[in-house]
Amino acid sequence: MKVTDFDYNLPEELIAQTPVYPRDSSRLMILDKLTGNIEHKHAFTDIIDELSEGDVIVFNNTKVIPARLFGHRKESGGKVEVLLLTPCGSNRWECLVKPGKKCPIGQEIIFDHRLTATVIDKTDFGGRIVEFSCEGVFDDIIEELGQMPLPPYIHETLKDQDRYQTVYAEHKGSAAAPTAGLHFTPELLKRIQDKGVTEVFITLHVGLGTFRPVSVDNVENHVMHSEFYSVSEDAAAIINQAKKAGKRIIAVGTTSVRTLESATNEAGILQAGSGNTEIFIYPGYTYKMVDALITNFHLPQSTLLMLISALAGRDHCLNAYHEAVKEKYRFFSFGDAMFIR
Repeated sequence: MKVTDFDYNLPEELIAQTPVYPRDSSRLMILDKLTGNIEHKHAFTDIIDELSEGDVIVFNNTKVIPARLFGHRKESGGKVEVLLLTPCGSNRWECLVKPGKKCPIGQEIIFDHRLTATVIDKTDFGGRIVEFSCEGVFDDIIEELGQMPLPPYIHETLKDQDRYQTVYAEHKGSAAAPTAGLHFTPELLKRIQDKGVTEVFITLHVGLGTFRPVSVDNVENHVMHSEFYSVSEDAAAIINQAKKAGKRIIAVGTTSVRTLESATNEAGILQAGSGNTEIFIYPGYTYKMVDALITNFHLPQSTLLMLISALAGRDHCLNAYHEAVKEKYRFFSFGDAMFIR
């Protein structure tokens, strides 16, 4: 299976640069995973009509940290950008560093008088392991010095930083937002509850695995980067009970999908607990837990497009994407939504 099998033509002007207000006023496409039939909805609030009493809708409640740090190399004063990805021990983080070639092992980076870092190792994915030294509380300093790590295809300045957080974000740790959740408002969540739909929260901290480009020709040769996830005992019990009763499990976003499918065993039982996942879902994969998915429109040739193609079929998904381009839907993080049912 070739990566180019998941390509499509996307005009640059359809890449959303700013979020819509209110959150739930984005457009919504409905895709039937069995027939490929497509429906166009005026606003995301119409998702309420697609949900039924007894459904379980699963959200990723990770919270984006201001993970972009700007500093300089101690000796030369040259500028350095550091993107925090994953904590990996006391004061140590896996990071992306630019320019990487000028930050070898042993390089010291200064952010301000309270915070410095030393590169102590390289990773298989071209990143760095850095060890921080700080005077004060690390999280507080990061909140002050860091910037929200918007995707590289967004060129506009985000005036409201909270707009890159879901309204239910709780557990800090992500380098990117679980963007399908950005469409939900407190009012819409209340309406969903009132309809008899159960809302469940799990956690996956979004890192390099979710947005790293595919650099190989054959899909099967791509290796996902590890990301941390957690499923509580209560969440597992609610989801397993609903699944056993024949109710739909609806994931909000590909990160919720990856968590649910990673934590579900071959018997179809969701296991409570936490760990790291490198799951790579592409056509040929058989879903064990997820029945339906709320998601955004993804990059050409991306692992996220492959994931939804495993759920709804590559031809159905690419046809829906061609239709979305034709109808001028907004794409990517701040774009419109799709419900695969």
